[in-house]
Amino acid sequence: MAEAISDRQIVKVLRPFVRAAAPVLGAMRGPGRLAGLAAVRLPGTPAWSAMDTGRRTDWWVNRVGRLTSLVTAIPGIGGVLADRLPVQDALGASAQGLLLCAIAGEHGIDDVGEQVRMVAWVLFERDVDPELAAGKEPTEDAEAAELAGEFGERHGRKITLKSAAGTLWRMGRSLLAVSGELEKRPRGRFYQRAVGMLPVVGMVGDYWAERTGLGRVAQRADLWFSTART
Repeated sequence: MAEAISDRQIVKVLRPFVRAAAPVLGAMRGPGRLAGLAAVRLPGTPAWSAMDTGRRTDWWVNRVGRLTSLVTAIPGIGGVLADRLPVQDALGASAQGLLLCAIAGEHGIDDVGEQVRMVAWVLFERDVDPELAAGKEPTEDAEAAELAGEFGERHGRKITLKSAAGTLWRMGRSLLAVSGELEKRPRGRFYQRAVGMLPVVGMVGDYWAERTGLGRVAQRADLWFSTART
């Protein structure tokens, strides 16, 4: 039997991830990003300011989610073979973690430790101690910079499908350190995942499964804000 993964291990992996998410999400918010998706209501515009938190969350799920779900579903072209590999879970958890960091930001939560607690609770069903989540490892700065890559604060590049795919995989690969927890993340419906096990058309099933999973992540985030933090 594999050794149980501790909350400390979860925090060690998630703190660099959360810190790297900030500049990546910044690139997604920037003008001209995502090939013109949601070109009217963009973060930072007057129309965006007029939206409530719920509508902003929907924007992240329904607009940015299209990109991340597409990238995440690409391994599904191999059907059941790809599903047996950790690639799908790594990419899916990475996309869901990015969404959660975006949602946290829309609720005014920028603290790394608090975002770590939220991601751990929603994706891994872990109630991490606040003091533990606030702890910083000596290597954290370098790990966060490596995960952010070209989207680091010094670079400020616009995001493309290619760069998004590379970033999702780079960040997702870091989550493989707690691979036993990735199976807990919210997933799509059983029939979507069943289609995902088929060769070629599996990409379609996996795309919709990941889209559904992102919706469930947003729902669990709402539960976090209404119950877990009270």
